[in-house]
Amino acid sequence: MIDWSIDPKKTALINVDLQNIFVEGFVDSSEGVTVVQRLNKLSEVCRTAGTLVIHTAQETRTDGSNRSISDQIIRSYMDSYQMSVKGVEDGITSGSEPAELSPLLDVHPEDIILVKPRYGAFTGTDLDLILRSHSIEAVIVGGIATNVCCETTAREANMRDYKVFFLSDGTANRGLEDLSPEDVKKATLATLRFAFAQILSVDEVIEKIKGGPDN
Repeated sequence: MIDWSIDPKKTALINVDLQNIFVEGFVDSSEGVTVVQRLNKLSEVCRTAGTLVIHTAQETRTDGSNRSISDQIIRSYMDSYQMSVKGVEDGITSGSEPAELSPLLDVHPEDIILVKPRYGAFTGTDLDLILRSHSIEAVIVGGIATNVCCETTAREANMRDYKVFFLSDGTANRGLEDLSPEDVKKATLATLRFAFAQILSVDEVIEKIKGGPDN
């Protein structure tokens, strides 16, 4: 399996959608809090090493003009399985409380906040321009949910020839149908490991960052 080194100054950390709706409502609350805490720890290491830190937030316009077809799919799915997620009825609209970044997330002035209208952080945003403007060659992906926005962002990055480091314990997700959260994550990580990314824990990434060429 692939084993890349990390050059901190040519790498960006992408904390995906650590918003109230996902940290508090989409996954088990304790798991959401744990992921935020781990990513706060990693973010601080990244800042010290000169690694760009980006926080994404998925939201749509208040008038619904850029709401996606996926919104219909998820609503139908949730109705079929009698699932409830706080804030989904608002469509994660701009300015709403569910769309706000979690107060548990440690955001610094030098960090970049990226608003995205779709699952992937590259779709409908200037993320690729931001990364290339900073001479970024690799991205570290963590956040919520493992198998939706995080996985989509990792795949998009791979298709643009960025090296992708995907955090095994820096992402969280819920179970689906007869699959437990652990089952869903295991399958997601297996697919990403096969064709899209190097899978590492938060501590393993920190070790690689500290072992980079300038550290």
